[in-house]
Amino acid sequence: MKLRADQTGQRGLPMPLWLQGALESAQAAVISALVVVAPIVTVWATAGFQHSGFDVLASLAGQAWLLIHGVPLLLDTPGVGAAARPESGTLSLIPLGLTLIPFLLAWRAGRRLARASYTDQLWQALLGSWLVYAAFGIATGFVCRTAEVGISLWAAALIPLIPFGLGMVVGARREAGSWSRLIGVDAVAWLARTSQHSRWAGSYLGSAIKAGWVALMASLAMSAGLLAVDLFIHWNLVVAVYEGLDAGAPGGAVLTIVQLGFLPNLVVFGLAWISGAGFALGTGSAAGALGTAVGPLPSVPVFAALPSGALEFGFAALVVPVLAGLLAGWWFLREGENHFDEWLSIKIRARWFTATASTLVLGAVIGSVSGLLAAGLAWLARGSAGIGRLTDIGPDPLSTALFVAAEVGIGVVIGYAAGPWLERQQRLHEADLETVSNR
Repeated sequence: MKLRADQTGQRGLPMPLWLQGALESAQAAVISALVVVAPIVTVWATAGFQHSGFDVLASLAGQAWLLIHGVPLLLDTPGVGAAARPESGTLSLIPLGLTLIPFLLAWRAGRRLARASYTDQLWQALLGSWLVYAAFGIATGFVCRTAEVGISLWAAALIPLIPFGLGMVVGARREAGSWSRLIGVDAVAWLARTSQHSRWAGSYLGSAIKAGWVALMASLAMSAGLLAVDLFIHWNLVVAVYEGLDAGAPGGAVLTIVQLGFLPNLVVFGLAWISGAGFALGTGSAAGALGTAVGPLPSVPVFAALPSGALEFGFAALVVPVLAGLLAGWWFLREGENHFDEWLSIKIRARWFTATASTLVLGAVIGSVSGLLAAGLAWLARGSAGIGRLTDIGPDPLSTALFVAAEVGIGVVIGYAAGPWLERQQRLHEADLETVSNR
């Protein structure tokens, strides 16, 4: 796999792969830490913290770095007043937008390491890189633990390797061009040894998984669009919260950065909202297209845009995942990999039955794939804010999976059934354009 074999150190001597991986990892850790520290220093410099000691600043920065990597923070808040009781909880709500920072840095490092490695040597670079990143995490967790914020050292060492390691593997795969070239397995030769039925089944399932991904991405795109429209409509309420907080220019900028960090979470919340599954903003609350019932919320500007009460036409939002499924069904038709329909037609001569059965099975398979992917996103996007009512924030993965799977499945059946007509209309349109151009 080695695309460039001249990665060298000083005086032309080859640099060991484990050392190059360690350097790439250290560079990514430092850059991601600086990105996290910058807004915290801005608030600290403007006397935005009650306790402005440098040790408090360093602990807060390290805790924020661990949080964006997915490490839960164990909060232990002392009560205020003689009758108040201390509260404890776990801060596990991850700002997925900020998690993209170490992921993208690891993606870049993975590409560089892939260019410097042969197929059977890449593990050396990856191992050196991951060991250094784990050491950086455990050191950060050890130094930044306080009486109010506890950090598991095992979690600090291992959990940051998930986004970082995934980014490195994806980057190395991007540079290699294929998984077989990356890990040294000849996929073509392996497939040649399988039976025709196995290849058909693999093609069918592979295309179904891709179609489920298409449906999920289309749903997320429409969810993001609806979120943007909702923020635009309720912009005056969002601005009113900013004015009420009176955080000043630095504080307002940092608050905006934090909200942007949670933007991917909000898009997933929007997906759960339009599917009908809804999401929680505190224990016992529910927000969805069919109605919203939440208690008092903290003064976070983006919360002001949440539609409240019973929505007269909220059920119309349930059409969005169906439209995404329609697109996925049409996409699958264009792929031409419905080998289950071909096999069923050979076994049973009644075409009306085989066409109906294979289309329903296709809807169930693609819908299930979309539902499982949506459940994974819901699990990543949900979490706990630590203490108080906000220990349950985000969509329920199981409910989101069921709603998305059912609605996407319905759309796939419609899209696949209407696909031939859509294809015919597209060909007629292309023929008309060709006739006009010939004239």
